[in-house]
Amino acid sequence: MKYTKEEKIAFVKRYQDGETVISICNESKIPRSTFYHWMQEYQQTVTNTGTVVTPQEFLYLKRRISKLEDMIQVLKTVSCTVSSPLQEKLKAMESLYGQFSVHTLCDALEVSRGTFYNHIFRNKKGDTLAAKRRAELKTQIQSIYDDSGQIYGAGKITAILQNQGVKTSKKYVSQLMKELGISSVSTTAKKEYKKWEKGQNRNFLQQQFQTERPNQVWVSDITVFKFHNKYYYLCVIIDLFSRKVISYRISHKSSTQLLTKTFKQAYADRQPKAELMFHSDRGTQYMSHTFVHLLEDFGVEQSFSRTACPHDNAVSEAFFSVLKKEELYRRHYTSETDMIKGIARFIAFYNTERPHSTLKYKTPEQAEQDYWIKEKESSSM
Repeated sequence: MKYTKEEKIAFVKRYQDGETVISICNESKIPRSTFYHWMQEYQQTVTNTGTVVTPQEFLYLKRRISKLEDMIQVLKTVSCTVSSPLQEKLKAMESLYGQFSVHTLCDALEVSRGTFYNHIFRNKKGDTLAAKRRAELKTQIQSIYDDSGQIYGAGKITAILQNQGVKTSKKYVSQLMKELGISSVSTTAKKEYKKWEKGQNRNFLQQQFQTERPNQVWVSDITVFKFHNKYYYLCVIIDLFSRKVISYRISHKSSTQLLTKTFKQAYADRQPKAELMFHSDRGTQYMSHTFVHLLEDFGVEQSFSRTACPHDNAVSEAFFSVLKKEELYRRHYTSETDMIKGIARFIAFYNTERPHSTLKYKTPEQAEQDYWIKEKESSSM
């Protein structure tokens, strides 16, 4: 049976009003995995001003506000306006280059990125064709690098340039990247890891796996498995209070992007209101500059396991052990799609039907529901 958007929202509202997932799904013959998908898409929150937003809308608005705040700061800092002469705007933008992203600077003063890059990297004297070509190539390299989210290295940038008809070599592109002071994520990841490994010892969790409330501590890990001669990486985030898998993603690459997307989905779905700790091992993704600053931006305290001590992240390790024994090693998937659906089914089963001894044989869903019912009762007294 197909449901309209309004009907889906009505079902989700019943859950928000206190009904359990089990009762709603049993009564309406809706698969729980389907209902959880609806919750992610349509669960609404009322802001302080009375506006109703979904998690996806909330995250979009948060990003939009952050960008607008940066644009406002640019306009407050410079002495020109969007209607000022182009050269005046370019000079002002050049003074802020490095403090704000190129996208923010260009959007704030309504200047195209190509124009700004040409201004930044052009040869001031312009006395040789070689110098002009070098400046133009720097512009193209910087543009491709920024468009990639500052991820691509010399190899990929060279390939893109060659596909665009530009004759150059990886060695030359690498040289110009050094002059520009830019490098790929893979180049900097090990340096970031060594820096953190040497200077940080932030195991705040200390194997304290019992917490007082949901959204107090999230634990995370990434595992790899092989299917049809291809490697897949599964990133999960688990709420320590209920052992519930609150977010997961599957990718062909174990990248920082895989982790950040998984975290952002968890944050949008859960919308934690109080202090939150995020614990993981010392993998390069978790210690990357990008992810560390993402947690800082969200006000989340980061905790790491000790080096070569998997017991510090035992809850995540235990989940992967169960997943592999009860699902991955038992099933014979016919395709990648079948495998992804199988993992989704298992995680839904794990959260809503599989009892946990640490939860006094409740399911993660039941543990959280019981907590919120008690909270509701205590607040109404």
